[in-house]
Amino acid sequence: MKKTILATAVLGTALLFTVSSCKKDTATPQVTIIEKTDSVKVNFSSATAYTFFSFKNDAIVANSDSATTKWDFGLRFTTFILNSHTYGPGNAGAILQTGIYSNVTAAPDAGYAYDTTASQKAIKDGSWYDYNPTTHAFSPKAGQTFIFRTADNYYVKMELLAVDYEAFTGPVPQRLIYRFRYTYQSNNSKSF
Repeated sequence: MKKTILATAVLGTALLFTVSSCKKDTATPQVTIIEKTDSVKVNFSSATAYTFFSFKNDAIVANSDSATTKWDFGLRFTTFILNSHTYGPGNAGAILQTGIYSNVTAAPDAGYAYDTTASQKAIKDGSWYDYNPTTHAFSPKAGQTFIFRTADNYYVKMELLAVDYEAFTGPVPQRLIYRFRYTYQSNNSKSF
């Protein structure tokens, strides 16, 4: 009798352990978000090279890497290009949407634009800034948030904070300084 009770207790404990260990894990996967504020110096003249930027590495990418997927977007004066289609081998796309940066909590599934020709830009000049012809100042439009799919298929939201002229001597500035903040989703989730 003692053996039967002991065997039943052991069997019951084993069954309970098996049932509890097979329970489906319903925990939400950990979201890995990198938030940064950065600045990029961009060439003023349209005759000079683009400045390439990588969200993943939070860094400027050398022009010698322009034919790689090491960069996500490029800037020259007020022109954005993306690492896809016409300008690179990557899969970068962009959406410029109206909305306060902190209220943008997820990247859309579809609707990303690409640079399909040299004259057709995903991010149109003038769509994201106001220009004052008296002061020659560029001001990012309020309530505009960029959503990027990077060259290697991760998601980023970005807000331009300011565009200023780099200090210069002479009649013409040489560079603009773009200041921006962004949130990079390093685990390929669309949640910010």
